[in-house]
Amino acid sequence: MRTVEVLRAALRLAEGAGYQVRHEWLDGNGGGACEVKGRKLLLVDLALGPREQLEIVLDALRRDPGVGREVLRWDAGQGTRGEVA
Repeated sequence: MRTVEVLRAALRLAEGAGYQVRHEWLDGNGGGACEVKGRKLLLVDLALGPREQLEIVLDALRRDPGVGREVLRWDAGQGTRGEVA
């Protein structure tokens, strides 16, 4: 799988886990997950490339107690190192 395809799948997983995903220009500062008024928010920095965006999304999902183990299994199956171009 290519990086962009894996990123899209990870974003779908985040949305399915209840995250509101926002794509913002954050000047390369990264983004990440937070909770605002009880709602899960995931900020994805448009200044970063797909690989860096993917790492941010996967890191946020790994830290979420509700989906962390599922993401680790998915990530191991897809691979973010070897298979991602």
